[in-house]
Amino acid sequence: MLLVSAFLLVGVCAATGIAWDPFDATSPKGGSAPAIGAPWTAGPAGTPAPGDPAPATAPSAESPPPTKGAAAKGNLGGASDTGAPRPAGALPFDMPQPAALRSGAAGRKLVFAHYFTPYPLSLDNARADGDYYTRHYLNPDGESGKHGKYGGLLRDRPLPVEPKSGDWEYANLQQEVRTARAAGIDGFTLDMLSFSGRNWDRCNLLMAAARSVDPAFKIMLMPDMTSLKTDDPGVLAEAIATLGDAPAAHRLPDGRLVVSPFKAEEKSAAWWTQVLEILRSRHGVQTAFVPLFLDFAAHHDAFAPISHGFSEWGSRSYVGQEGNTRDVRRAHGMGKIWMQPVSVQDARPNQGVYDEAGNTATLRSTWTHAIEDGADWVQLTTWNDYSEGSQFAPSLHNGYAYLDLTSYYLTRFKTGSWPKIVRDTLYLTARTQFAAADPTGGQSLLMAPRKGTAAPRDTVEVLSFLAGPAAVRTAVGSAQDTHEAPAGVHSELLPLKPGTATAAVVRGGKTGTEVRLPYPVDRTVEVQDLQYYAATSGR
Repeated sequence: MLLVSAFLLVGVCAATGIAWDPFDATSPKGGSAPAIGAPWTAGPAGTPAPGDPAPATAPSAESPPPTKGAAAKGNLGGASDTGAPRPAGALPFDMPQPAALRSGAAGRKLVFAHYFTPYPLSLDNARADGDYYTRHYLNPDGESGKHGKYGGLLRDRPLPVEPKSGDWEYANLQQEVRTARAAGIDGFTLDMLSFSGRNWDRCNLLMAAARSVDPAFKIMLMPDMTSLKTDDPGVLAEAIATLGDAPAAHRLPDGRLVVSPFKAEEKSAAWWTQVLEILRSRHGVQTAFVPLFLDFAAHHDAFAPISHGFSEWGSRSYVGQEGNTRDVRRAHGMGKIWMQPVSVQDARPNQGVYDEAGNTATLRSTWTHAIEDGADWVQLTTWNDYSEGSQFAPSLHNGYAYLDLTSYYLTRFKTGSWPKIVRDTLYLTARTQFAAADPTGGQSLLMAPRKGTAAPRDTVEVLSFLAGPAAVRTAVGSAQDTHEAPAGVHSELLPLKPGTATAAVVRGGKTGTEVRLPYPVDRTVEVQDLQYYAATSGR
């Protein structure tokens, strides 16, 4: 397991991180971004504590958009890419080479991950034990205590990286591209939050980073209509054309630029028709429009004449996924492609709401629907939105576990065949507290299950990928047990108990593969943290 970085910060973060979310609670993601330090377009860093320097992402309120395509073309000087390929033996199967996943039928089944610009690998290029994430985002008293009502800003963070010389932001974005590519991901859907400032600049840097690492790694433009406050279709068209000028921008084989706005229904189909026409007539950009809706059923008919395909943000619980089957069939019946949302979990303390993910049940259910329902594309929701607790990217509390699991299902989605399991691998997931725990700190806003989600549960899951049948020995706190697991994939649920959890494969009386979830469960907690933590034996 890759746990060294986790242990470095566990004393600081184990029970303190609570997620902030920049959207209202009326939908799975949608709403408008509140002011958390002016202007919001610079990201959620807000105002530093008195005497504390602002993070490197601090806004420039008057920052204009970069020159068209300038940051998105060419390799910036002074950057050092430290991204590394996935280590051998990390997965239960042998991952196909990128070329095999990008050619033929596999190459037509595309997998993107939703990239949220406010949460890059580092905000200030400082060491993780004292950087902005640790001092202010994982600390309930951070940023002058303005997130204290819900226990702090974030509950998790990107897996820490060492400070870099040269253009460290660019190098870190290169590293994220390499990490996603190694997992089999074809590209990012880029959440466009603003027309200027640090989030806009980071959009341009990401376009350049993708191009420099792998010209085949594509960035799909996703204007965020809950955040981009403009009624002028020309303003949005200009921003799309600027980023779309980059070689990394995702285009169809016929050259059309793919535009996939988040919460497309925020504007009418007629308004979007104007945007697409301005792109064509003023900027010479032909488009393939793939709107993402919060309510697909209510809006697909109106948008069908201008759309190449459809998508929806989707549910973050393993129950209620049956609507995916209906939506895919409806889209295909209209001659449109469908981009299926695939998710891990969702917990939003500042909104007082969470979805019951059921350990890895949501991840497995949403992937299964994408595979069995015949989705054309997949969007992982999300790559790095720590404010929702929905990240697939390597994180402090989850390591690479969720991303490694995704590679297994991604391979099946793209190739049409389940990968052969050639080495035993165990994944262990659990919360660090009971769902009904009453925090003892100053938190006044508590999360409740979202309407329609699964019933809350207190379970440890041992998800085994075994090359052959074996016994799996477990310990959850003081409770020890053994269960028989078949060859292949098997999920075993155990009651959550105080203490830590471990699991090991046993054959012929000999202990083999082992995994430990290092975060202890406690009945008394300072703040509410309902995100599932994860560990894998592969790293």
